[in-house]
Amino acid sequence: MPSSKNKSTNADDEAAAAKKTTIPWHALSVDACITELQLPPDILKSGLTTEQAAARLAQYGPNKLSEKEHVTLLQRIWKQVANVLVLILVVVAVVSVVRAVTSTTVQNIVSNWLQVALIVFVITINTIIGIVQEGSAEKAADALKAMLSSEAIVLRDGKEVKVPGESLVPGDVVKLGLGDRVPADVRMCVVGNLACGEAALTGESVPIDKTVDAIDVSGGSDPMSIPLGDRHNMCFSATLVAQGAGTGIVTSTGDYTEIGTINALVNKVEKKKTNVLEQIDTISTYLAIFIVITAAATWCVAYFITGEDWLDALSTSLVCAVAMIPEGLEAIVTMVYAWAVSNMAKQNAIIRALPAVECLGSVTVICSDKTGTLTKNEMTLTAFVTTGKRYKFNTDASSRTPTNFEVDNSYLCTRADNSKYLKASEIIKKGPSASRKSKRGGGILGFGKTAHGGVESEEPTAVIPTEGTVYDEEATAGKGSGEHPDSKYLRQALSGGILCSKCNLGTDGGREGEIGNPTELAILRAAYFGDVNVSEVKDSAPFIAEVPFSSEYKFMATVHEPVSENDTDDYGDSLVVHVKGAPDRMVPLCKYQAKDGKFGKDDVEPIDAKWWIEQIAILSSHGLRVLALTRGVLPKGSVQQGEQLGADFVQERGEPWLTLVGLCAIMDPPRPECVAAISEAHGAGVRVAMITGDHKDTALAIGGMLGLVDKQHSEAITGPEMDAMTDEELTIAVQKYNVFARASPQNKIRIVKALQSEGEICGMTGDGVNDAPALKAADMGVAMGKEGTDVAREAAEMILADDNFATIISAVREGRAVWSNLRAILLVNTPINNAQGMSVLFGLLFGLDQSPLSSIQVLYCNLICACTLGFVCAVEPAEDGIMLQPPRRVGKRLIGRYLFLRILLGTVALITATVGTTFWVRGLGYEEPQQRSQALNTLSFSAISVTASARFSRKSAIHSRSLHGNPLAFWSYFIMATLQVFITYVPGLNSVIFSMGPMDGFQWGLVILMMVAVFVVMELEKCFRNYLSSLKYDVDDLEHDEFWDADEEGDKTPLPEEVSRFGRDEMTK
Repeated sequence: MPSSKNKSTNADDEAAAAKKTTIPWHALSVDACITELQLPPDILKSGLTTEQAAARLAQYGPNKLSEKEHVTLLQRIWKQVANVLVLILVVVAVVSVVRAVTSTTVQNIVSNWLQVALIVFVITINTIIGIVQEGSAEKAADALKAMLSSEAIVLRDGKEVKVPGESLVPGDVVKLGLGDRVPADVRMCVVGNLACGEAALTGESVPIDKTVDAIDVSGGSDPMSIPLGDRHNMCFSATLVAQGAGTGIVTSTGDYTEIGTINALVNKVEKKKTNVLEQIDTISTYLAIFIVITAAATWCVAYFITGEDWLDALSTSLVCAVAMIPEGLEAIVTMVYAWAVSNMAKQNAIIRALPAVECLGSVTVICSDKTGTLTKNEMTLTAFVTTGKRYKFNTDASSRTPTNFEVDNSYLCTRADNSKYLKASEIIKKGPSASRKSKRGGGILGFGKTAHGGVESEEPTAVIPTEGTVYDEEATAGKGSGEHPDSKYLRQALSGGILCSKCNLGTDGGREGEIGNPTELAILRAAYFGDVNVSEVKDSAPFIAEVPFSSEYKFMATVHEPVSENDTDDYGDSLVVHVKGAPDRMVPLCKYQAKDGKFGKDDVEPIDAKWWIEQIAILSSHGLRVLALTRGVLPKGSVQQGEQLGADFVQERGEPWLTLVGLCAIMDPPRPECVAAISEAHGAGVRVAMITGDHKDTALAIGGMLGLVDKQHSEAITGPEMDAMTDEELTIAVQKYNVFARASPQNKIRIVKALQSEGEICGMTGDGVNDAPALKAADMGVAMGKEGTDVAREAAEMILADDNFATIISAVREGRAVWSNLRAILLVNTPINNAQGMSVLFGLLFGLDQSPLSSIQVLYCNLICACTLGFVCAVEPAEDGIMLQPPRRVGKRLIGRYLFLRILLGTVALITATVGTTFWVRGLGYEEPQQRSQALNTLSFSAISVTASARFSRKSAIHSRSLHGNPLAFWSYFIMATLQVFITYVPGLNSVIFSMGPMDGFQWGLVILMMVAVFVVMELEKCFRNYLSSLKYDVDDLEHDEFWDADEEGDKTPLPEEVSRFGRDEMTK
C-alpha cells in the first residue's frame, strides 16, 4: 500500500506508483498474507512491536483519509463575477463615477451616484445567490471521515492495547467484537460466529458471515473480479460488527481501503453544470455580444447624429447596455428553483442544490439502489412451504390477524425461467441461502456428500413427482387456495422459528427497538402479524440448553420442555429440540416430514428428500433466502439445564432423526408504492433500472415484482460480468439490462457514465457509502433521508425525507414544470430588457434629443419587472398532461426557433409601443419629464400584457383560467402598477431620482391602449402557432435542429483513475 504521507514530489509519486502491485488478500491463505506483509510467523500471538509499528507508520502514513483542497471565499466570489455581463456593469459603474465627479448639477451627481449604488447592489446580490447555490460538496468527504473508527484494539508487544484509529498500520493484529466499527481493511485469521453489516458499502441486506479460508478463484478468473460482498474473509473499514468476534491482520489503511477509494472518488468526481445553467451561460454570451453591438451603435447615433459630446454619448450608450443586461435574471431563475424546492419539500423531497431541480425534469433513466430504496430494507417472510400447502404471507400487513397468511398453492410453485434446466444443487449453490463449505472430518455438509449419506449427490434437472411425492403442484394447484389458518396452527408451525431464536421484536412488530438477525426477525414478525403472542410462546418454553448458531455449520438448536400449545399433547414425556438453519444442511439430518406443517405423532411420515430439494431450489431460483424449521424429540433427562452443547449434538446421532416442518422463504420485499411509481415513470418515458449488490436471482425476483423485467429487459447482469467488459461493450449492456446484480461501486459509476455517454440524463438513487461516487457522477443524485448514510446525503442533490422512491416521480413532475416556467420567464424578461435598450437606440435614431429612458429608470425597470412579473411565471403550476409527455430531448435549447420568434415579436411590440407613444406625446408638446414618464409606464404596463399571455404556452389567456391557478399573478400586477403610480407622482422622487413628471389622463389612455394592443399581438401569435401545429409543423421544438440545438452526443468525460481501484488493495513492495 503506498504511503499517504510520502507525496512530496512527483518523483516520489512515480516511484511509488512503479512499485504498486495488486494483492488479492481474499484469495490468499492466512500464511500467505503474513508472508506478503513481511510479518513474523508468530504475528497472531505477539503482534507488532512498538518500533515496527512506528516504522510502518512512517512508511505508510496515518490511517486517515486525504482531504480535498478547499475552495476559498475569494475564489467563490471570483467565480461569480468573472463574466462579460458583470464586466459591462462594472464599466457602467466606472463611467457613472466619472460623471458624478465631473458633473456640476445636483441632479446629475445624485443620479450617477445612485446608479453606482444600484449596480454594486445588483452585483453583490447575484454573487451571494451564486455562492449559496453552490452548497458545500466537501461535506460528503467529511461525512466519510466521520464513519472511521476513532479507536482500535490491537496486539502490540504481545499485549492487547487500545490505540487511536489513525495509528493503525498494515500488519497490525486487530481484535474485533460485537458493535465495533472496523478500523481498516482486515484479513480475518480467527473468527467466532463473526458477521459484519456491510449494507452501506456493498448493498447486502443482511450481515455477512465471515470465514477464514481463502476464497476459491479456480478456473483462471481474476481474483479482483470477486465482489466485495463475496469476500467473506475480509472485514472492511467503517463497517460494523453485527455479531460474534474475530482477529485479523490489517492489509490496507487510509486512502487505500475500500472506503478510502470511495473518498478519492467523492473528492475527484466533478459535478457537471445542469443543462439550464449551461444554456444560461450561452444565452449570456450571445446577449453580451448583442449588447456590445447595440451599445456601439447607440454611441455612434448619439455622437454623430444627436451631437452629444463623447462622454455623454458614452453614457447614453451605456444606458442602453444596462437596459439590456438581465440583472434580475439570475435572481428570478433562483426564485423558480426556490419555489419548486418549497413545493418538493412539502412532498418529502429535499433539494440540496437549487439548479438540480431543473435536471429532474429532463431525467431519462433513474438508476436505483435496491435495498431500502425500492424495497423496505426489512427482511420479511413471504411464503411458508409445507408438504401439502403453501402459505403466502401479506408482506404489507399492518394489523394482527391470521388472514395475513393465505393458502395459495400456485404461489412460487415452479422454478424461475432462468433456472428451469439447471440441477437443483446448482441453483441452491448460487442462491442467497447457499451454505459455504464446512470442514468436518473431511466431509462437506450440504448436498453432495453428507454426514449420513441421506441425499444423493446428483438429482435430475427437472424433478418429476413420483408415487412417493407428497405434493404434486399440478394436481393440487387449486386445492385449499384462499383458506386461512388459525392462530393456533401458526403458533405450532412457527414455534421452531420463535423459540430457536434470541431475537426480540421491535415496538408493535416494527423495526424500532428490534434486536437480532434480520432473517430470524422475519419469522417472528410474521408470527406476530399472524396474531401469535410471540412473547407468550417464548415465556412458556425457556431454553434448557442450546447449540449456538455458527457460520461453520449454519444452524442453531434449542432444547425445551414440551408445551401443549406449542407442541401438541403427544410429547409430554420427552424433550423437544428445535433446529433452524440452512435447508441444504437440514434435509440430510431429517428422517420425517410433518404433513401440512402438523407434527402430532399421527401427522409425521417418512421424508421425501428429493421433493424438499426441489422446493428449496424453486424458492432459491426466485432469489429468496430460505430457512428450514425442523424439530426432534429426546428422552427426558438426556439434556441438563444449561448444558454446553456443540454441533455434534445435532449432527452425530448415527442417523437422520429430525422432522422437517416447513420452509420459510424470506426476502426484503418491494415497497408497494414503488410499483405504481415505476409504472408512472414508464408512462412519462422515464426508464428505471435497479443496481444492487444482492444476488442475481434475488435481484431478478425483485425486479419482476417491480415491473422492471419485461420482454426487452428479461435478464440481469452481474458485476463480474461487467468487469470483464470494455467501455464500448458496457455501453451496449446498459441499454439491454434493467437489473444489475452483485454490483460494486466501480460498476455503479461505470453504469452511470455509460448511460451518459449515450446521451441519457441519468438519475441515481442510493443510501449507502458505496453509492456516493455514483451519486456525484450522475446528473441527479438522490439519497435517502431515513435509512441513508450521511455520506450519501452529502453527495446527492436531493434527499427523500420519507425514503420513498415514489417521491421521485412527484419531483420529476415539478422539475418539468421548472423548465416550462423558465421558458416563460425568458419570454417575459428578454423582450422587456431588449425593449429598454432598443428604445434608447431607436428613440435617438428617429430624432429624440435625449434618451427616452434614464439610466435609473432602466435599472429600476429591470429589477422590478424581474421580481414581480418574472415571479408570476416562476410560480406557475404545471400544465395538465405534463407527465404524459416524453422527457425533454437531449440538447434542446431553452430558446428554440419558435420561442426566439415569440421573443422577437414581443420585443418589436414593446419597442413600437414605447417609442411610438413617446413620439406621440412629444408631438403634442409634452415636456421631457412627461415623455420619460410615458415611455416607462407604457413599457411597464405593456410588459404586464406580455406576462399575462406568457403564462400559457399554447392555451389562450382570454379565458377564465387566467383568473385562477396562480393567485400571485394579480398581486404582482397590483404591486407593479402601484409602484409605477408612486414613482410617477411623488414629488422629488419622480423629478430628482427618475427624471420623470406627472402624467395626465390622455397619457394613461395611451398606456391602456398599448397594453391591449400588445396583449392582442401575443395572443394572435398563439392562434397562428396552434394553426401550424394542426398542420403537423413542429412548433414545440421537439425535433433536433442543427442551428438551434446543442450537440446530442453524450458525456464522454473519462472515469477518474480511482475507479479502477475499487475492490483492489495495493501495497508497496
